[in-house]
Amino acid sequence: MASFQKYSTKQGQLWLFKMDTGINPDTGKRQATTRRGFKTKKEAQLACAKLQQELTSGVTINNNNLTYYDVFNQWFSQHSNTIKSSTKKSISSKFNKHILPRFGKLKIKEITKPYCQQVINEIAKEIASVNDIKIQANQVFKYAVKMDIIVKNSLEHVIIPKKKKELITEDRHGDERNYWMKDEIKRFLTITKEELSLRDHVIFHLLIYTGARKGELLALEWDDINFEAGSLRLWKTLFQSDGKHLFQTPKTRDSKRLISLDTQTLTLLKKWRISQMEENLAYPDWKRDNNIVFTRIDGTPLRLAYLNEKLNILIKRHNLHPITIHGLRHTHAYLLFEAGASIKEVQERLGHSDIQMTMNIYTHVTDTVKEQTAAKFQKYIGF
Repeated sequence: MASFQKYSTKQGQLWLFKMDTGINPDTGKRQATTRRGFKTKKEAQLACAKLQQELTSGVTINNNNLTYYDVFNQWFSQHSNTIKSSTKKSISSKFNKHILPRFGKLKIKEITKPYCQQVINEIAKEIASVNDIKIQANQVFKYAVKMDIIVKNSLEHVIIPKKKKELITEDRHGDERNYWMKDEIKRFLTITKEELSLRDHVIFHLLIYTGARKGELLALEWDDINFEAGSLRLWKTLFQSDGKHLFQTPKTRDSKRLISLDTQTLTLLKKWRISQMEENLAYPDWKRDNNIVFTRIDGTPLRLAYLNEKLNILIKRHNLHPITIHGLRHTHAYLLFEAGASIKEVQERLGHSDIQMTMNIYTHVTDTVKEQTAAKFQKYIGF
C-alpha cells in the first residue's frame, strides 16, 4: 500500500509518497521507502506506480542506487574465476581504459540508450575494436538484468558505427594488405638468414611456413615435434604478465591441432636442435629447461614483444612492405590458397574456430589474384 501527502518547502507545496517495499532480504524485516519532490499528486502517483511495477518485476529497493561500477565488481568477482589469467588481464584493461571511465560512477538504472549510443560512438573514434568493447560492457548490463537489478538492458540494441573506410569499396587493398607475396617472403627470409641469429631465423621461418601464432611457437617444446612423422603439435600458448610467464591452453578447441611440416622446415629445426644441444654442453652450469625450443640465453622464454620489435626493425631497415606479426599467419594462408588448398584445409591448419575468419583472408587473396590476372591480360594484349 502507498500513501500520498502534501508538504511545504521554500519553493512551495510539493507531494510525496510512502510505500511498503516488502521484506529486506538482508535483515528479514519489512521496509518502506519515501519519495519526495513531486509538483502534483498525479506525478507522485505515476512515480509510485512505476516503482511498484519495478518491484513486481523483481527489482529490489536495495539495488536502486547501485552504480555501474558496483555491478561490474559483482559480475567480475564471479566471472574472473571462470577465465584464464590472460583473458582476465585483457578484460580488466578494456574496462579500466574504455568502459569504467564512462559508465562507472553512474547509477546503472539511470543509464539511458542515447547515452550508451554516445559512448559507443566516442569509443569507435578511438579504436577499431569497438565491438569487443561493447560486448564486454554489455556483460555487466546482462548480469544486472539477470540479478533483477534493472529491468531492461540499455546497451543491447546500440549500433556500432561503420568507419568511413568500410563504406568505400574502391581501392580496398593497397596499403591494407597485411601479408607478403612469394617474392617478398623469399627476400625477407634471405635477410633473416643473413642478419639474425639461427634461433630467430628459425622462428620467422616457422611463422611463415606453419601459420602458427607467436605465442604457440614460443610455448613449443621439442616433444611437440615428431621428426619421423614430420608433424608439429600445437596445444598451448605462452602468456606473460608482470615479468612472469606461464603456458596455458588456447581459448578454443580448434586451436589445438597437429599440422604437417615440409622437409625444409624439418631440416632447419634439426639444425637448431643440434646448435642448442651444443650450447647446453658448452655451458653446463646454466639451469634451464632444455625441452623448450626457443629461449633466451638464461633458458627463460622469449618476450612476446621481441618478435614484433625484430620484424619492425627489418621492415624499416630494408623498406619492406609493412605487415604485422599476425600478418605472417595471413601470409601462410595466402600461400596455401595460392597453392590450391581448400578453405576447410586452411581453417584447420590455422586453427580458426570461425570459418568466417578464414573466408575474410580468402576473399582478400582471391581479389588480389583477380587484379593480377587483369594486369597480366593487359600486358599480353599490349593495347
